[in-house]
Amino acid sequence: MPVNFDPDRLWTVEETAFYLGVPKATLYRWRRLGIGPAASRVGKYLRYNPAEVTTWFRQQQKAA
Repeated sequence: MPVNFDPDRLWTVEETAFYLGVPKATLYRWRRLGIGPAASRVGKYLRYNPAEVTTWFRQQQKAA
């Protein structure tokens, strides 16, 4: 699957999962539990802001 990490566009669930190295199901579970990176709905689709994903990831690194 080609992955486009253009920081000027929102990421799909697939792109975000690939970036973080986790299964898509993990992102959905984290969203349900309120513990993962923030996502927004665009119609029926979830989208992630790349800046927010990287900020969330850095916060996880500091907490570990």
